[in-house]
Amino acid sequence: MRTLLICHDDAPLDREGLARWLASFSTFAGTVVVHEPRSSVWRRVRRQWKRVGSLRMLDVLAFRAAHRLIWSAADRRWESGALRHMRDRFPGRVDAPSLVAQSPNAPDAQEFIRDRQPDLIIARCKALLKPAVFEVPRLGTFVMHPGICPEYRNSHGCFWAMANGDPANVGMTLLRIDRGIDTGPVFAHFFVSANPSLESHVVTQQRAVLDHLDGLRRTLLAIEAGTARPIDTSGRRSAEWGQPWLTAYLRWRLCPR
Repeated sequence: MRTLLICHDDAPLDREGLARWLASFSTFAGTVVVHEPRSSVWRRVRRQWKRVGSLRMLDVLAFRAAHRLIWSAADRRWESGALRHMRDRFPGRVDAPSLVAQSPNAPDAQEFIRDRQPDLIIARCKALLKPAVFEVPRLGTFVMHPGICPEYRNSHGCFWAMANGDPANVGMTLLRIDRGIDTGPVFAHFFVSANPSLESHVVTQQRAVLDHLDGLRRTLLAIEAGTARPIDTSGRRSAEWGQPWLTAYLRWRLCPR
């Protein structure tokens, strides 16, 4: 099985750690490294602002400032230690080519992906992929969604499960991309026990992936073998969650359910 990774340039656990992991059980075909221009970041901020309004956007920005003040240094230390562990666990050298692109949907990224001929793509990026990208591999393009789907869709599902007093649904979903937003077939759920007094939601979301690499490998190999079957999620509550809010964080931490 030929695998390809799409990730951001400032995510070493993905760019190096997951590349080493993929190379340990598959033919690793390459990496698309996304280096977003500032204009793309601002467009995403403006879309969020229009979607939630000024007051909620201030709530989101306040949470980001609080997280940076309280947790960012500890997050970096944890990430450094996790990357050292992955280097020890997966010592094999990764020689596959990489491409730095402003977007995984850019023409040069699409050409690189087609040329590398992956059977399966792991997408660890913020951008919604176009069909011209996610439909290239014969086995599909998969995301390790930081939340249990369909209950906690979007990119901060672990935070919202904890903030809603729902610790049994803190975890990660292996999902194959389709033309919706986090609506594709689900192939696995992986759960973690969170300790918000000792770690941020960012670390919890990272652990939801790194603590389950063996299970993820087995699931991906079963997908290759044709023996994996999607989980039936019909009839379950589906909710789309946005960025964390400071008010939600304070309510959760000061008045736990």
